[in-house]
This record gives sequence, C-alpha cells and structure tokens, in this order.
Amino acid sequence: MRLLLMSDTHLPRRAKELPAPLLAELPRADVVFHAGDWVDTATLDLLEARSARLVAVYGNNDGPQLRARLPEVAYAELGGLRFAVVHETGAAQGREARCAARFPDTDVLVFGHSHIPWDTTAPTGLRLLNPGSPTDRRRQPHCTYMTATVADGSLMDVHLHRLPPR
Repeated sequence: MRLLLMSDTHLPRRAKELPAPLLAELPRADVVFHAGDWVDTATLDLLEARSARLVAVYGNNDGPQLRARLPEVAYAELGGLRFAVVHETGAAQGREARCAARFPDTDVLVFGHSHIPWDTTAPTGLRLLNPGSPTDRRRQPHCTYMTATVADGSLMDVHLHRLPPR
C-alpha cells in the first residue's frame, strides 16, 4: 500500500496551486494524508476528488469551513498499522515522549505545523513523521512531501521528496 503524506499547503497564500510533482503522486497513492493548514477548501475538494482515500485534519490556520469538514485528529488502520494524524504536536524538545503519551495505541503519527520535515521513533515504537510543506519551505532549504509503503504490517520506504524551486 503506497502512502502520500503532506501538510501545510497554505493555498492560495503561499502558492497558487500544489506543485506538479506532488499532484503526479496522487494517482499512485492508495492513501493520502494531509496534516492540516489547508487554508482553502478548494485544495480539500481537489484531494477528495483525486485521492483513492484521504485521511486529513484541520490546522490552526484553517477557518470554520474546513473545521466543519475535518476533525482535529484522524485515525486509520492500514495494513495492520494504526495511524493518527494531527496538526500540532508542540515543541520539538520532548515531542516523542509527549506524542507517545497522547497516542498510546498508535504505530505512526503524521503531523505538521512546523514546516520542518521530521522522522523519529519514540522509545515506545511510535513513528513520528512530518512531511514538511510542499508550498512554504520557511527556513528549510526545500519544499517537501513524503511517500511511504505499508507491507506485511510494517512501514517501509519512507522517503522525503524535495521539490524544485518555484
């Protein structure tokens, strides 16, 4: 099962549209994750229409229209793994312990907010993934998103994709 992970798209404030390489991944993904800060409903409409399955949440920059359609936390069981998605996880220091306590029955946590790619594992085994942002790199060298594979009850082939400058 192929996964596509993104967050913090901030359309149309930070970019006019999602980058072409990211859009090209949509038909290849069995499940698309979006960890919030959409800003516009058009991007949600697009991902709902083009994704085989969308697991998504709202972020701190998302208004009432998006909050009416999306939860603060989303859960999915995929290939024997328990996933959770949330926008904010707090400061980087202590993140693994904090998230392991908040999501004790989760194998993989997808989050956003910082625009900083993140891939760590808590002592409990919880895998924490932040795909960065495909449209707003902030202080990062590149805009980014992630892909991964679920097979035989394991998360494999987690890859951070760097997008070309716009």
